[in-house]
Amino acid sequence: MDSFSTVIRTASQQQHVEANTSTFMSDMLGGRLGVDAYARYTEQLWFVYEALEAGAQRLASDPVAGPFIRPELFRLSALESDLAHLRGPGWCAGLSALPATREYAERVRECAERWPAGYIAHHYTRYLGDLSGGQIVRDRAEKTWGFARKGDGVRFYVFEEIPNPAAFKRGYRELLDAVRADDLEKQRIVAECKRAFDLNLGMFRALSEEFPVSA
Repeated sequence: MDSFSTVIRTASQQQHVEANTSTFMSDMLGGRLGVDAYARYTEQLWFVYEALEAGAQRLASDPVAGPFIRPELFRLSALESDLAHLRGPGWCAGLSALPATREYAERVRECAERWPAGYIAHHYTRYLGDLSGGQIVRDRAEKTWGFARKGDGVRFYVFEEIPNPAAFKRGYRELLDAVRADDLEKQRIVAECKRAFDLNLGMFRALSEEFPVSA
């Protein structure tokens, strides 16, 4: 019988591929979009991570979600540092969420407040993605727009407190395998994981509409 971490990864594999090959990501990573598109994407991430991390402290003592609350993963201050570099010191005043981003952030917040097991699904899809595919984004951003390696503009992708990402991800999967949930609740977590990918794809679609590549 497959471990829960394997079940959750397999169930969302197709959507993971769709997210990584979405039009917006393909255009951005392919160098077909300007730095403004990257900055706008970073703004959208701020709303999602604000929702993820605003409730984290309260969830730290929760028996289900608590083990996943790891401060070394937190990304909000890194995002704010990147936005200050990309948009200037007044970045906060111009911050706006696309409707798709708002929907995504609201769902994350709803899970954080009412359903800790569902929160895990969003935690997993975001942070493990950042530790893995996020490194490709960082590398391309540095090369495309000339950011300093692991410096201003790409700090979101730099996990300074996680010196060994592979070992960290192994430990994270062990947490998933040990999650305090029965089989029915695990099925609900998997479904929420798929929903998280769908919400992320919706955000990518909205960004693609805002930044079309002229034919």
